[in-house]
Amino acid sequence: MKKFLISCIVVVVVFGSLYFFFREPFDRFNPLLEQEYVYIEIQNEPADDNGRYKYKEEGVTEKGETKQVVFTTSTRLEEGTLLKVLAKGAYTQEYKFINEIEMP
Repeated sequence: MKKFLISCIVVVVVFGSLYFFFREPFDRFNPLLEQEYVYIEIQNEPADDNGRYKYKEEGVTEKGETKQVVFTTSTRLEEGTLLKVLAKGAYTQEYKFINEIEMP
């Protein structure tokens, strides 16, 4: 009984760790998460991601909720650029440049 309990705890810790480190691929294929558009304004400097620019920004959904979005681009975006990002959990599928009148 003791070995079974320890085994269960180890399995839970392993799967929890895998989700923490590989959250984006899990969210990409998770049928329980819905895709939603998040409107953001570039405010932070990007981090280097193997030759790409990785942005971590906070935006607003169409419902008015705040949500953090992480995405990469091949070009550096200027501060103040407005984007409409299609996100599903931690996975970002696409982004589009928008005008100020399109912001919610």
